[in-house]
Amino acid sequence: MAWKITPLLCLLVCVAAGGAAQPRTQLLNVCMNARYHKEKPGPEDKLHGQCSLWKKKACCFVNTSIEAHKDISSLYSFDWDHCSKMEPACKRHFIQDTCLYECSPNLGPWIQEVNQSWRKERILNVPLCKEDCQSWWEDCRTSYTCKSNWHRGWNWTSGYNQCPVKAACHRFDFYFPTPAALCNEIWSHSYKVSNYSRGSGRCIQMWFDPFQGNPNEQVARFYAESMNGAGLHEAWPLHFCLLLVLLWLLS
Repeated sequence: MAWKITPLLCLLVCVAAGGAAQPRTQLLNVCMNARYHKEKPGPEDKLHGQCSLWKKKACCFVNTSIEAHKDISSLYSFDWDHCSKMEPACKRHFIQDTCLYECSPNLGPWIQEVNQSWRKERILNVPLCKEDCQSWWEDCRTSYTCKSNWHRGWNWTSGYNQCPVKAACHRFDFYFPTPAALCNEIWSHSYKVSNYSRGSGRCIQMWFDPFQGNPNEQVARFYAESMNGAGLHEAWPLHFCLLLVLLWLLS
């Protein structure tokens, strides 16, 4: 049976192409669609403490940066000391992790849509530099927790996170036996520890010297260009649709 090119056929193909899932087109200098993020990154000269690394171009507000440094902040009512007092060196990494998540405009290549009450987008598999992951794990291994995934499963009846029933408190290295286990699993694979080192231009740094510039801009650009190249192949339904329209017009 031979197919005849008709306006109806063109319309059906174009509707299917338009309805196909499209990748996020804006990957550089963007903010997530989440509870405390700006719509667009911009300067915030008075960012607090560890979040000040992003003051030249930030997705977070000053109040967000202040709350990020509290033991139980109003951001998510999350208690770092849910088992016992977290070591200061360990807590410093979690503050920096919060600042990166809330403030960085360089996470676009890893932003994914989600359907959650507190955010419409999240990050997934951000390639975290191996040294940053290693130091996070080493500084936290002697602190205590009761869970390996901190995104879900808590008891929130008190208004902040408490360990669920029968969840025993152990050292971090019990729940996270390796650096990769910590960085990959603690926030539902928001991060994926990289084989690349700091300064390689291929992994995201949680820490950097702002006077030397933000190295994550180069990293985001590299992955954005890679993804945009792949996106050309994913656009074939739309190209096929346009070809059908052209053939119909010429027939």
